[in-house]
Amino acid sequence: MKALVIYESMFGSTRRIAEQIAAGLAGSSTVVLVTVHDADPLGIGLADLIVVGAPTHLHGMSMPATRAAAVAMSNDPQRHLALESGAVGGGVREWLETVPTGPGLFAAFDTRRDMARILTGAASVSIGRSLARRGLHQVSRRSSFLVDDSEAIKAGELERARAWGERIGRLATAALTTAP
Repeated sequence: MKALVIYESMFGSTRRIAEQIAAGLAGSSTVVLVTVHDADPLGIGLADLIVVGAPTHLHGMSMPATRAAAVAMSNDPQRHLALESGAVGGGVREWLETVPTGPGLFAAFDTRRDMARILTGAASVSIGRSLARRGLHQVSRRSSFLVDDSEAIKAGELERARAWGERIGRLATAALTTAP
């Protein structure tokens, strides 16, 4: 199986989660891990499974205004935050608009604050809806990975991300094996 893990990250938390998901998938798949800026929307047709993730901003996916706010946060010396390479520019929201319709399997994830989802929202909900509208089939429930107020990944989340990658790898393999 070929898996493509595509992510957007502002301060590194979503990248680190994506890396662990890719590591979990590696047991059942040939995995390519790319930032959304390097992801070719037409190239997803070459993968059996795509896994797409992004940070949650204002209850959903990032947008130009929230990415600008992230830049401002990184300029605040009291926050001790460094922007990821490529954090400025388009994100998953814009990339999804360019994804062609077609068959395939997907899973969606996000990073969000450690609070009730009703208070934070989850970018993975919108990611999943967008991919389903394009004809892809969800192989597993979406997953949110938690960060604290300083953007640090909560204890146990990296391990949970790796286990989730292993699980979606098994589910995708089974779906591909039983497909007509």
